Amino acid sequence: MSLEEYVSNPLWPLLVETVHTMIMYPHHKAYARDVVLHEQPNATAQELAIKLGIPLGEALVILCELRKTKPEGKNASQT
Repeated sequence: MSLEEYVSNPLWPLLVETVHTMIMYPHHKAYARDVVLHEQPNATAQELAIKLGIPLGEALVILCELRKTKPEGKNASQT
């Protein structure tokens, strides 16, 4: 299942809300952004979940949010 298919699921907002309440979520997201995706830019949610030892749902939300903000980061580095 692709990331877009998960996002279009009617239960996606519930998953995002649940993941955002997890205590370690901000730290996992920062580590994924700063370390994992620099080493492996095309990492899948399954790979991220295994590498960080986190649930697949959390990995899906992290990847979705980081890939959504990626184009903005490109523009910032071009200036």
